[in-house]
Amino acid sequence: MKYICLGYMNEEVWETLSENERNTFMDECFSYDKELRENGHFAGGEGLQEARNAATLRWRSGKVSVTDGPFAESKEQIGGIMILEATDLNHAVRLLSKHPSLRLGRGGNSWEIRPAVDLTPFMEESSRRKS
Repeated sequence: MKYICLGYMNEEVWETLSENERNTFMDECFSYDKELRENGHFAGGEGLQEARNAATLRWRSGKVSVTDGPFAESKEQIGGIMILEATDLNHAVRLLSKHPSLRLGRGGNSWEIRPAVDLTPFMEESSRRKS
């Protein structure tokens, strides 16, 4: 089963790290990602640019409203996503618990894990309704 993992980071904490600390952090994360990939658990993922480069879309007064930045007004913002292949939620938690990004500390990082939904049946039903 696929699990979508949303990686949250505090950009202010990232800015306090030295270049050496950042490089060490990234090297450790990439090494663990490689381990996940080699063991068939890494099904995809992407890092995200800083929250200041984001836009949030909402439906307001019958039209789309676009605002700068992320929806949540908090110090932690989504820094990336990972798609894990795991047998169940507990397995996904065990896999991600070993990710070095969690050790950044000082309110730096957290992960939210959610089971992915297979939209195939919904898409097929939608196609049938349109026929």
